[in-house]
Amino acid sequence: MINLVYFSGATNNTHRFVAKLGEVADTAQRIPLTPLTEPLKVTEPYILLTPTYGGGGRNERRDSVPKQVIRFLNDPENRKLLRGIISSGNMNFGRTYALAGDVISEKTGVPVIHRFEILGTPEDVETVRSILESN
Repeated sequence: MINLVYFSGATNNTHRFVAKLGEVADTAQRIPLTPLTEPLKVTEPYILLTPTYGGGGRNERRDSVPKQVIRFLNDPENRKLLRGIISSGNMNFGRTYALAGDVISEKTGVPVIHRFEILGTPEDVETVRSILESN
């Protein structure tokens, strides 16, 4: 099984999705919400789960990735262990749905392996669990 690293903002939508993954949630590592917290450092390959921020606007590509995720990936050691990206979003935002995953993929060369809306469906939970267990 591959490790899961995720970011969840103040709404905790991503955290609630991770909690649905069962045993996977026990070993998942959360990127800190506040910069005052010690930065997360990973030592093993992982899949990143990130929400998409924004909903359009002038800088929609740049603003779609949470700043905490950018800070985490700016660490070369963290970035080199990234193996896949799972991105959540809101379909109401049209072309920017789950855009954070695409932006990270373009910057790192690592594929987006799944997208889901907001809290995900039971099928999304099973898909993500299978992805993590098979890697």
